[in-house]
Order: sequence, then structure tokens, then C-alpha cells
Amino acid sequence: MAPPTGSSPRRAALRDRLRRPLRHAQRHLPARYGGPDATFAARLLLTTAATAVVSVPFAVALVLVESGWPPLLRLDRATAERLHATALEHPGWVRVLDFLTGVVWDPVTLRVLVALLVVWLAVRGARRLAVWAAVTAGGSALIGYLAKLAVERARPHLPDPVAHAPGYSFPSGHAMTAFTSCAVLLLVLLPLVPRAWRPLPWALAVLTVVGVSYTRVALGVHWVSDVIGGWLLGLATVTATTLVFEAWRADTGRQRAAVTDGLEPELTDPDPEAVPPAGAPTRHR
Repeated sequence: MAPPTGSSPRRAALRDRLRRPLRHAQRHLPARYGGPDATFAARLLLTTAATAVVSVPFAVALVLVESGWPPLLRLDRATAERLHATALEHPGWVRVLDFLTGVVWDPVTLRVLVALLVVWLAVRGARRLAVWAAVTAGGSALIGYLAKLAVERARPHLPDPVAHAPGYSFPSGHAMTAFTSCAVLLLVLLPLVPRAWRPLPWALAVLTVVGVSYTRVALGVHWVSDVIGGWLLGLATVTATTLVFEAWRADTGRQRAAVTDGLEPELTDPDPEAVPPAGAPTRHR
């Protein structure tokens, strides 16, 4: 007798029964794992990964500070002593630094500017952008405060100090507030600045962040590593909130905006948060 072939009705029926679950999965897989849910999951994973990546430098700085890494300690000590000697020799310069750090670049001053910006955005109709600015600034203040409590690093103790500051040292609250406040002001207001003039606010932001950080070290109330920690933690905070805002833009059909165009280039439109028509390009000014 000839052996049964693969084309027999019994074998065909068996193959059909075995393939039926696979066909069922193929029909239902796109509906269950595709579409908005899959898009949201992908954005969530990318946001988490990007936030983790930008948080690594701060984590490294924190470990080096906590472990008392000798090269970092030598850098902190040498810089503090050199700037302190300069401050003792130039009392007039100390008064200038006090004015800059206590009035012009004081955290209260910068937070008031951000608060005024939030109010203006709400009145302008850019409510989500206002929420982003408020959460970024408020979250930065809270995260910085909690980091200080967790690390409990003492401030510099120098002979004949020219300034005093309460609380712990790492990370620098002034440096972190300057970084996040300038980032918020830049990312919000850049669409209102003509493209040819945009290097000016960038330069002003860099001057503010570096300047306030210098005053804290020159006055002997922070180590160099404190201000670097403030920059890095501020960067991580701004990155996390910005990625969330970009996800909202994508969900409403808006294209990703370049950093040089601001967080919401449509801010100059009559209705900044109007949902764009399908396929309409985002206008960049």
C-alpha cells in the first residue's frame, strides 16, 4: 500500500486546525497592539530612556561627591581658596557679586519672571504651555530641595568668610534655578524673537547660568561640583518635562519643533493650541 500523501483530506484538515490559532492571532494582533496604545507605549519608553540617559551625568556627579573622589575634592578646594583670596583683596568686587546673586540672579527674581510668564501664557490661550512652565519650575525647586536633604553636603568653611548661606550645599539651588528658569524662558519665548536676533537670548541665558554659578563659588558658599550638579539636575528636569510636552504635540498632530524654534512655534498664532488640520505643516518663524 502506498503511504498517505500530504494532500489527503485528513492531513489537510489537521493542518487547518493547527493554523487556525495563528490566523486568529494575526487578525487580532494589530487591533490589540497597534494604533494609539502602541504609539503611547513607544513614546513612554522613549521618554523614560531619554530621561534616564540625561540623568546619568548627575548620578555620576552625585557618586563622586558622596565618595569623596580625590581629584574632585582637590578641584573644589583649590578653586574655593583661589577665589576666596581674590574676594578678600577686593571688597568692592564682593559687593558687586552680592548684588548679582542676591538681586539680579536671585532664585526669587527668576521664579517671579517664570510666574509672570505662566500668567501671560494662560491669558494668551497657551494653557498647556503654561502648565509645562509651572511644572518645570516648581518641580525643579522641589527636586533640588529633596536632593539637598538626601546628600546633606556641608558648605565650604573658609577663614574670614565674605558671605554666608543657610542649608546644605549640593546641588546648588541658585545654579539649578538659573538653568531651569532660563530654559523655560528660552523655550517659551523664542518664537516671539526674530530668527536673526535669537543668538542674543541664548547668550543672555548662558551668561545668567554661568554668572550666577560663578558668584556662588566666588563668595565661598558653594563648591564647583555643587554648581555642576545643579546644572545637570536642571538639565534632567527640563528634558523630562519637555519630552512629555512633545508627546502631547505629537498626539495633537503637530510636528516636532526644533530647539531653535522654541517649544511651541505656534505661540504667535491667534489660537496657539488650536488642533491643526490633518496634514497641515507646522509653521516655523
